[in-house]
Amino acid sequence: MTSKHSSASKFLQKPSRRIPATEKQAHSSKPMSSMLTAPPTTNYRPKLDVFSGGSGTGRQCNRSFGSTVNVVVFSKTRPLAPRVLSMSTTTTNQHQETPISKHIGVPIMVNGCTGKMGKAVIKAAESAGLHLVPVSFGSAEEAGQTVEVCGKEILVHGPSDKESVLASVFDEHPNMIVVDYTVPAAVNDNAELYCKVGVPFVLGTTGGNRDRLYKTVENSKVYAVISPQMGKQVVAFLAAMEIMAEQFPGAFSGYSLQVLESHQAGKLDTSGTAKAVISCFQKLGVSFDMDQIQMIRDPKQQTEMVGVPEEHLSGHAFHMYHLTSPDQTVSFEFQHNVCGRSIYAEGTVDAVLFLSKKVQSKADKRIYNMIDVLREGNMR
Repeated sequence: MTSKHSSASKFLQKPSRRIPATEKQAHSSKPMSSMLTAPPTTNYRPKLDVFSGGSGTGRQCNRSFGSTVNVVVFSKTRPLAPRVLSMSTTTTNQHQETPISKHIGVPIMVNGCTGKMGKAVIKAAESAGLHLVPVSFGSAEEAGQTVEVCGKEILVHGPSDKESVLASVFDEHPNMIVVDYTVPAAVNDNAELYCKVGVPFVLGTTGGNRDRLYKTVENSKVYAVISPQMGKQVVAFLAAMEIMAEQFPGAFSGYSLQVLESHQAGKLDTSGTAKAVISCFQKLGVSFDMDQIQMIRDPKQQTEMVGVPEEHLSGHAFHMYHLTSPDQTVSFEFQHNVCGRSIYAEGTVDAVLFLSKKVQSKADKRIYNMIDVLREGNMR
């Protein structure tokens, strides 16, 4: 076993078993892709091997578009048994499939435009043909600055004059949708401002008091899409997990679960997506405490152990879930891995278009999430 996997074993200890010499040779010379191989028609080969001890060397990012989502499931009934199922999906540049002219006329104001997510959303919105309003809210230090994002000049306003600025911009662009990717501490104040002015908004910022947030929006009757996870494919995976948990409660009773999640060093909290998946496993009968989640934030471990490409250390979301039966003869492994931010940006644009449609049709329902956007079926 290589030193890389010795490092990984400190985080995830699998039940030990005696490995035949022929298998040892296979492990030392073949990447993880030899164990979790996608169908021949697929060009994706997963690398993450911290659960299984493979020595994969492949990259998992679609570098043309900056994001990849992978779901891998396998079962083994005996050592060296063939895989029951192996599956992977890769996101594509979906916005090219829809004529840009279809979306021209939807004004979008991106708050937090100087942040990485704000910039990614602006790029995706421009590609989709949305009209970017050249105004944004930022910190007090950024107030008064004119910044250039994707070739567009945007005037940043600080906290002191947000209400008057927003009201003025909304008067000028009555069909405007606000996108919020600011900071957790600003979630509730910003939502209260949007509701007071009456502007529809898409909130991708995490944190804040969520109960207070939903109560504020509900009382105001303002249209909003609120979702801490904007990646459409990840949301679809979560929805599928919830359906399975609802329809087959206790199906995995007695199974043990190991969870590892890796994000950029700046993310200090535990992944909300991981928590959502774990809650589904708990409904399926798995006993697991949230404090058992193994968080990887060290860049060296991320590259050497998890396999995150160096160019995406500053922006990635890798999740791994490993289930083992009580007698250790059956295992299931799930992975969903994202490099970059384009998957979230594209999902945000779809949420904007979805919300604009709801506003124009005067829909009765006012508060939506990304599952509602998925169910609409009109994504690009």
